[in-house]
Amino acid sequence: MNNLPIPFNQLPSSATKRYELEKNHTLFRQGEQVSSLFYVAKGEVTLSRYGSAGNEVTIHVAQSKETFAEAALFSDVYHCNAVLTKHSQLWEINKSATLAFAEDNSSFAMDLTERFAKQIQQLRSQKELLAVRSATERVYIALNQGLLNTSIKQFANSIGLTHEVTYRALAQLVRDKRVIKRGRGHYHLLGAE
Repeated sequence: MNNLPIPFNQLPSSATKRYELEKNHTLFRQGEQVSSLFYVAKGEVTLSRYGSAGNEVTIHVAQSKETFAEAALFSDVYHCNAVLTKHSQLWEINKSATLAFAEDNSSFAMDLTERFAKQIQQLRSQKELLAVRSATERVYIALNQGLLNTSIKQFANSIGLTHEVTYRALAQLVRDKRVIKRGRGHYHLLGAE
């Protein structure tokens, strides 16, 4: 048994390896052969790729308690770059071992499918949230969804705002008595405990 979340905690220990790596470490590059997907136990990893014009575009920032490179299970090459943007503790989850285990264990395969389906739902919800034009309303909705569970800077990044704009929106929500500030970085919806 390891400290991975369901369903990855069901994998044999030979299928996973734990790492502690420094900021700016590159895990893989776009076009490299796939060997693994990853789980961020603690830290942050930025996934980016180069567009047709040669510009680098951030496609996701994987935070603590998230998996990334899930598409690697069904791909020959990585479709992006993965670079640590903080000192991080990661689990590498071997692609071949994961697929073999899923073939022989229908319960694991169903748990894996459920995890990925929930991630798709979260990404769709995030996309909907990013479409909200008013910063104040976007912050309010994100608070309502329980997304402020890290620092304000990480929260702001996850909802597509600068931390300065996020702080101003939080202050406005407090002034409007829609949100209560309970301490530095701790905000609650009015009426929520």
